[in-house]
Amino acid sequence: MTTLVREYQAALPRYEAQRQGAVALVSELLTGLKIHHVTSRVKRPASLGDKLRRKPGRYDTLQDVTDLIGVRVITYFESDVGAVSRRLEERLLVDWENSVDKGMMHDPDRFGYKGVHYVVRAPEGHALGPQRFEVQIRSILQHAWAEIEHDLGYKNRQAVPREVRRRFNRLSGLLEIADEEFMALGRLSRDYAANLPARVEQAPDSVFVDAQSVAHLLSIPPVRDLDRAVASALNVPLLVNWPDPERPQRLAGLLQHAGVHSVGQLQKELRRNEADIVGFAARLLPRLREAWLPAGGARPGVSIVHLALLRLCAHPGNDPAEVTELLDLPYPDRREHFTQIVREVYAQWRTAQEAGG
Repeated sequence: MTTLVREYQAALPRYEAQRQGAVALVSELLTGLKIHHVTSRVKRPASLGDKLRRKPGRYDTLQDVTDLIGVRVITYFESDVGAVSRRLEERLLVDWENSVDKGMMHDPDRFGYKGVHYVVRAPEGHALGPQRFEVQIRSILQHAWAEIEHDLGYKNRQAVPREVRRRFNRLSGLLEIADEEFMALGRLSRDYAANLPARVEQAPDSVFVDAQSVAHLLSIPPVRDLDRAVASALNVPLLVNWPDPERPQRLAGLLQHAGVHSVGQLQKELRRNEADIVGFAARLLPRLREAWLPAGGARPGVSIVHLALLRLCAHPGNDPAEVTELLDLPYPDRREHFTQIVREVYAQWRTAQEAGG
């Protein structure tokens, strides 16, 4: 064991503390960017020993080894790698002599992951002091490639059998296409969301019910007005800013299950059945208080829920209890109890409707 390795082993607790500081610093600097995850590691003494053997005479002190502490940033798309790189270049002190952009240094047919490796130091005055550490930035697919390539043990291109290299090249092209397609999907999703308000206003029948369209509908008439009417009938507030990002997705699933597939159809059904929805909800919800009262009021989309229940109850073959799974209500082990209450209240409501009450 070399002197440097023994020195490193003795200093491991200090490097571990610096690792925690480095990953916290990088995570803080990337606030606001869409990141899949940030990880970190301290180099194992055995790995340091291997590095010293491969490059004899290159490292005189531990300060010469730039990757004892490593932070890895995994982004969703390759385009995000650039955004992360720019942020870190702006806010960290980059050791350009020891930093590389593997996407620029590879030949077009070179198998291997693209990615950016920086050797950096914290800004002046930071608790990390002058300690250098490495930051690797990759997309998810680049990361998958690197992990598989490492696991197969192929680090030297010339040592790879020709047939294996050929298949690596093919796979590299496929992954590049996949990364580009994922980026295109991201752009398509953003464009869809940006154009959604105009499409809902101008041609609602052409807009399908999905998580994004439902999220938009929750903030405009007729859904918002009917939600307020239901809350008023129950004498409770409407929880306009209910913090549940998955609720639009669950409501979209419920509408699809109930046979409502377009925004135009939903708007027509809500307007046509406005009084029925409010009346049915006012009868049903007091019997199912544990499903909504702990929230402190009526959740956004409560009118959509009761439109769906009305449609399901109108056909005896449907099972209203499936709503408990679609909306994550607190009745998963009490399906029969939920169904009994819903059908009982629906029967009472229908009788009142037929009697003109």
